[in-house]
Amino acid sequence: MSDNRLLDGKKVLIVDDEPDVLDVLEEMLDMCDVSKASTFEEAKELLEKNDFDMAILDIMGVDGYKLLHIAKHRKITAVMLTANALSPDNLVKSIKEGADSYLPKEEMSDITTFLIDILKSQEDEESTWEPWHKRLSSSYFDKKWGAAWKDQDREFWKKFKADKKSR
Repeated sequence: MSDNRLLDGKKVLIVDDEPDVLDVLEEMLDMCDVSKASTFEEAKELLEKNDFDMAILDIMGVDGYKLLHIAKHRKITAVMLTANALSPDNLVKSIKEGADSYLPKEEMSDITTFLIDILKSQEDEESTWEPWHKRLSSSYFDKKWGAAWKDQDREFWKKFKADKKSR
């Protein structure tokens, strides 16, 4: 079975206040059953009334962290997707608040790869952050924020690394 088939028929909610981002993601995830929302209110209603396998949530513009809480309460896999909130602090906040991944919008072209990584990790009962860490932590975030970006929250990252290993 090809990896892309893992996404076949998955119910995915995409939330972003930029219509072009919604359209691009919907097109890229054409193997999924996609619902879209461009406001917090629309997304909240969809999350509360429907079952989704995954929710891709923008942080800014749609109050993504409040939506993350709803998604986690409903046991929906949540991926934070951001451009304006791309910072070490928001990455840490996303992890602490229960997101399953955190992706820069500039990496959106690989969304299927990241979602497949998450599904495989869940099937194997492993941390969804492990493949993210391998794909983005040093290659993307070290270049973006400098190699010492984890130093400002050393204790968190030390615990994070230990937690990933214990799963």
